[in-house]
Amino acid sequence: MYRYTSAGDDAPAAGLAFRRDAPTVLSYATLVCFTFWLYAFGPALSLLRAELHFSYTLIGVHTAIWSGGSIVAGAVFPAAARRFSRATLLWSSAVAAAAGAALFVAGRGVEGTLAGAGVLGLGGTMLLTVVQAVLSDRHGARRERALGEANIGAAACAVLAPLLLGALAAGPLGWRAAFALPALGLLVLHLRYRRLVLPVPAARRTPGPARADGRLPRAARLFTGLVAGSMAVEFCLVYFGAEQLRAIGLSPAVAATAMSGHCLGLLIGRVGGVGATRRPGRTAPLLYASLAVTGGGFALFWLTSSPPLAVAGLFVAGVGVANLYPLALALALGAAAGREDEVNARTQLLGGVVVVVAPYSLGLLADHLGLVAAFGVEPALIVACLLLLIAGTRSGGVTPRARGLTPAAAGEGRRDDPFPQS
Repeated sequence: MYRYTSAGDDAPAAGLAFRRDAPTVLSYATLVCFTFWLYAFGPALSLLRAELHFSYTLIGVHTAIWSGGSIVAGAVFPAAARRFSRATLLWSSAVAAAAGAALFVAGRGVEGTLAGAGVLGLGGTMLLTVVQAVLSDRHGARRERALGEANIGAAACAVLAPLLLGALAAGPLGWRAAFALPALGLLVLHLRYRRLVLPVPAARRTPGPARADGRLPRAARLFTGLVAGSMAVEFCLVYFGAEQLRAIGLSPAVAATAMSGHCLGLLIGRVGGVGATRRPGRTAPLLYASLAVTGGGFALFWLTSSPPLAVAGLFVAGVGVANLYPLALALALGAAAGREDEVNARTQLLGGVVVVVAPYSLGLLADHLGLVAAFGVEPALIVACLLLLIAGTRSGGVTPRARGLTPAAAGEGRRDDPFPQS
């Protein structure tokens, strides 16, 4: 049986070394399975379009249907988390996501692929939300490091999933075989960890103080907006970065390949972020730094007419964007006051809306004003994230330790932790 730290309780987390025990390893591996589907989804739509000959608009409809599933997952998760255990939610979400992936690749018409996209968006986002909840339950005040480490695998999938999809598409198995790999991974994880006892949700251990009006703390609401804003910053670059590279002279194939530089920046940034969060108390300072790096890299990408400089700007922006989501999520959960499940779900609900609205707005502006002018949305989003971070910090949502104003507690990094090292 495992002992778990209390979410939001700095003392236990400060007094014990960070440990990658079985629930943590399970969470990391599960997130890799989901993010493989996530980052293979876009390239798969291009391959499907070549087979089924549907319009560009239907590509957008597929992504909107996925986001709709994400919104539903965010809406139902709080109630589901109150009724079911973490393990039940984890494995049932895994089954739903695998079913959605199977439906997506088995569909021989648009109706089937759209249905698969929706089920995969719902089951996959529920799986992501459960993983984030488990890491928050397990690591409490050290959740920022756990979330950062978990997202290294996500960044690696951003680089590897499209490459593997393309390699299989050129071989006898076909690209659809790639979508079976996460399902096989989840099956192996179930066989290995099906009897594992997962952490009890924080609210069931130490319920937070209830507000008279039933609303979340102001800091939690602000940081939830910060999480969604960080998603908008990332996806606007992902969806329209290649188009901007084409506008300054690269061919479509070269522009698409050059976007791997952005994904590489994500991977390097997340590896560096994990190193920076080895000691607690750096979440807010790292977020300020990440926003600054993102802004600088984007400015270089946006304002230059030189393709090499634009690619370099995308790489730098990737380094900055890398830690926005995991660190903002850590602050949101830390400010939840015992309502981590509700905050966790709200980030996915609001994020699903933003991932539809922000890129669509950018595209709409590009049609009327041109892509360069439309990309003015991106610095506006970065500034909005900065303002939300400042407001959330000043509202009392970040402890002095989390702002980096006090040293780590005595005993930080002790080796007498009861959790096994994985």
